[in-house]
Amino acid sequence: MNIKLNVEELYKSKLATPALAISTLRSDSAIALGMAMSQPPALLEALGERAAAGDIDALKVYYFHSEEFLRKSLLRYSLMGRIQPHCMFMGAPERELIKLGVADGDRKVVYFVPNTFSQSPRLFADHIPIDTMLVMVSPMDANGYFTFGTNNDYTSGVARAARRLIVEVNPNMPRVFGVSLIHISEVDAIVESNHSIPELNPKAPTQEDKVISAAIAELITDGACLQMGIGALPNAVCSALASHKHLGIHTELLTPGLVDLIQRGAVDNSRKTLNRGKSVFTFAMGNKAMYDFMNDNPTVESYPVNYVNDPHVISQNDNVVSVNSTIEMDLTGACNSEHVKGHQYSATGGQLDFVRGAYASRGGKSIIAFHSTVGASHVSKIVARLNGPVTTPRTDTHLVVTEYGVANLKGLSSTERAKALIRLAHPDVRETLNAQARELHLL
Repeated sequence: MNIKLNVEELYKSKLATPALAISTLRSDSAIALGMAMSQPPALLEALGERAAAGDIDALKVYYFHSEEFLRKSLLRYSLMGRIQPHCMFMGAPERELIKLGVADGDRKVVYFVPNTFSQSPRLFADHIPIDTMLVMVSPMDANGYFTFGTNNDYTSGVARAARRLIVEVNPNMPRVFGVSLIHISEVDAIVESNHSIPELNPKAPTQEDKVISAAIAELITDGACLQMGIGALPNAVCSALASHKHLGIHTELLTPGLVDLIQRGAVDNSRKTLNRGKSVFTFAMGNKAMYDFMNDNPTVESYPVNYVNDPHVISQNDNVVSVNSTIEMDLTGACNSEHVKGHQYSATGGQLDFVRGAYASRGGKSIIAFHSTVGASHVSKIVARLNGPVTTPRTDTHLVVTEYGVANLKGLSSTERAKALIRLAHPDVRETLNAQARELHLL
């Protein structure tokens, strides 16, 4: 009884209005935000108001993956300069800000920080001193513990590395097991809110998605341990796996498609070596039904990204299957998964970590799956030369799937790779790719 009374009193002593909680933030300092669904709306709104009033300037804001709360508050063009977004995963809000800056005399407004997602906790701990961390958490329990809910990733590490931690407590944030706890004694200030957690519902699968997902499902055996990316195609793959048995989950991102496999009984995690019986993730993006499923569910656990995305950790489960996509692939199998038309479009994320971890797993498979073309003009995603940096090297690429088939690149010569990938390209571009391959002495 005394312990409960103590933590409740401590909670009350740290409770503040959003304006008061962020009043300690200083100009010319660096703060970090929770990622995606854990970005705290009340705190961000108060900080945006402070910036709009000219009360703070040159504030470096570090974060991955902005969602609606951040876009509406700090990522307003009128605040640029006073707020300096140091984005570690580019999205639509950042691309729009860059476009506005270019139109405004090539003004620099967004600062991209190249990184590997799995290394991000160390980046913050060793290289990016953070004054204050702002994040949304689930409500405190009787023993004084909050959880990081949908977002463990770098958040749990930075929360402890920052000089000051301010949390926004939201009853809609699911309480999640695993290494996800933060104690009231580690928190400097608390605000409360009741906003709905942002929802992400994937688009309906296209015919190409269905063809590709059926091919991928044939590559996945019962008992495999899954990592899936985001979007309509990975969701379609999950649907195609509904009749599989004894699947496991060790994934960077938890999605509604994976949760559906758990609920259908296709996933039981019984054949995992690590975290047996548990579905493991580092961040989650989905809908309310998924968040409700996660809440207080002992079979679902979150861990920091430097655990979940560590290739050595990934490889310790058998038969890991990693399914990711790419923006473009060259004729030797190298992937650019982050640049479009010569500009940063997203980031490396955890693709290479899972490509390597899955292939290092006993019986594991790394799959790069994508539509052969993109856009109304049907631009080929299989190209002679990449138009951006190499996200996944050709030496790491294993299985490639488009709507035109499957190619296993391991053990193939550069000539055999080019021939195999041209067969996966859209028929309209195969002749051109053959000519380009000859110019590059691949054929």
